Amino acid sequence: MRGEKGFALVLTLVVTALMVAAAVELIHQVYVDTSLNRSFRDGQQASILAESSAYGGMALLKTLLAKQSYTSLSDTWALPFKMDDEIGRIEIITTEESGKINLNALVQSNNVINDDTLAVLKRLGAQLDIPESAWNALADWLDNDDVPRSGGAETTYYKSLSPSYAARNGSLATVNELSLVKGFTADVVNKLKPFVTVYPNKAGGLGTSVAVNVNTAPKEVLMALDSSITASVAERIMEERRLTPFKAIGELSRVDSRLAASLAKTGKVQGKVFRITAKGFVKEAARTVEAVVNVDGTTEILSWQEF
Repeated sequence: MRGEKGFALVLTLVVTALMVAAAVELIHQVYVDTSLNRSFRDGQQASILAESSAYGGMALLKTLLAKQSYTSLSDTWALPFKMDDEIGRIEIITTEESGKINLNALVQSNNVINDDTLAVLKRLGAQLDIPESAWNALADWLDNDDVPRSGGAETTYYKSLSPSYAARNGSLATVNELSLVKGFTADVVNKLKPFVTVYPNKAGGLGTSVAVNVNTAPKEVLMALDSSITASVAERIMEERRLTPFKAIGELSRVDSRLAASLAKTGKVQGKVFRITAKGFVKEAARTVEAVVNVDGTTEILSWQEF
């Protein structure tokens, strides 16, 4: 009798332990499912915040530039924007692509190299220790023929690589695409990234102007625009524009009377292409939208990435 009671007690304890284990597993699964659902929901809300902020940034940019004949780093759009509410937080950073050198302007639509652009790129390359032969390779990548320039490369060369691929024979789609071009190692591309763009003022690519906005260009780009712009001259341009933005190229005479004529082809004072980086945060979730837009006339989205 005593043995039966002992067996019953052991059986009860085993059943109870199994029930507790099952309950713990069920509770854990419910917790995991709930957490995943909440994480997904938070991610969706963060994505909506980022996307809405990007479109809001475009509208604000368009409004701010509507009656302005120049753009500068002193403008309201150039200031980072942050806002918190009961849903989450947003951050918007706007930068100007027109203060960089347009790589797609190296080759004209007739496959001839644009000498002004080549000279600018050579001066930039000299600052960054990039061999001049790299620009011929880029020109071959951009033009639509299969005749390699000196030091350049066309599809025949790229087909000999492993993995093999063909030359673009058209405009670069992104700056990262440079890594496919002969001579543009990861180190070279990383050195170039802060100073170059693939976006023209007007969509169209090859044959577009190399003109750079002197109100937003970094020091290295200013020095590349003309051989007369030394480091000290570039610094004076940057200081002068900080005090009062240039509203016309002729106003560069405030720095040096010769600059206006020197930068007639390679300089300008207004940009139309901007990169808007909008971030949305909801609890632990974060999403980013990066849009490149052309605000010349009707706003045109040239690139849109979400991550």
